[in-house]
Amino acid sequence: MKEVIAVVRINMMNKTKLALTEAGVDSFFAHEAQGRGKGFVNPDVLAGAENGYEEAAALLGEKGKLYPKRLITVVTDDDQVQDVVGAIMKVNQTGKPGDGKIFVLPIPDAVRVRTGESGATAIA
Repeated sequence: MKEVIAVVRINMMNKTKLALTEAGVDSFFAHEAQGRGKGFVNPDVLAGAENGYEEAAALLGEKGKLYPKRLITVVTDDDQVQDVVGAIMKVNQTGKPGDGKIFVLPIPDAVRVRTGESGATAIA
């Protein structure tokens, strides 16, 4: 089993939900999140602002703030990971900064609370 965690733009959430459904994903989690990529801030300006230089803080402006995002979590069988990642990429890739990130992590086990089933059966 694998956990696919995707960070996407808020305005892409409906397209992402539809793409996951079309890829055969029956269930997933979506969370509100905030963040930013490293490309949005000049590190020298950020360091100056952190040291209290008003000029640097003025240059930083809105670029240092956190932007609202959505965090999507899907737990799936190993053989479906590429379909899940592909579906998310298909609708979120614009080629511009802020498109998001996708992380894939191993999941050693899962347990369905209602029935006590474990392993792949618990997520089916």
